[in-house]
Amino acid sequence: MRILGIDPGLDRTGWAVLESAPSESPRLLASGLIHTEKGLRLEKRLAEIYDALSDVIKENNPDEVAIEEVFFSKRAETQANTTHARGVILLACEKLSRKISSYNPKTIKKTVSGNGSAEKSQIQRIVQMTLNLEAPPRPDDIADAMAAAICHIRVAPFKAALARAA
Repeated sequence: MRILGIDPGLDRTGWAVLESAPSESPRLLASGLIHTEKGLRLEKRLAEIYDALSDVIKENNPDEVAIEEVFFSKRAETQANTTHARGVILLACEKLSRKISSYNPKTIKKTVSGNGSAEKSQIQRIVQMTLNLEAPPRPDDIADAMAAAICHIRVAPFKAALARAA
């Protein structure tokens, strides 16, 4: 199974493609950062995210997408911009017929590290160990995207089993 993990943001959207097979550790295939310039109109920035992510999906052909949900922050403008970015990301995934699963940040952290309040540096180190990387992934947007994909790889089989049982 090939999973695209996404950490949405208007300024920086992290993404990572992992491959996972039963009884094997996940493997990093590709990762990157979609960066938009602050001086551009919101509509232009959103279009850039949509186009870049559509290209990532077409190039890497993930089976499913795991995206981090927006958490409530003290800065309303930042939260609104992240929500806008997440909307065009969901649109790109839907238009390219990818199954989407959303996870809140605490669930991702708890699933990956065992601690729902883990620090960014802890997540980076655990992601490094899980994916057998030479160094912790940077910037943290990419590490968070990798963590979202790892979370999905670990949680999706249980969700599928529950759905079958219901």
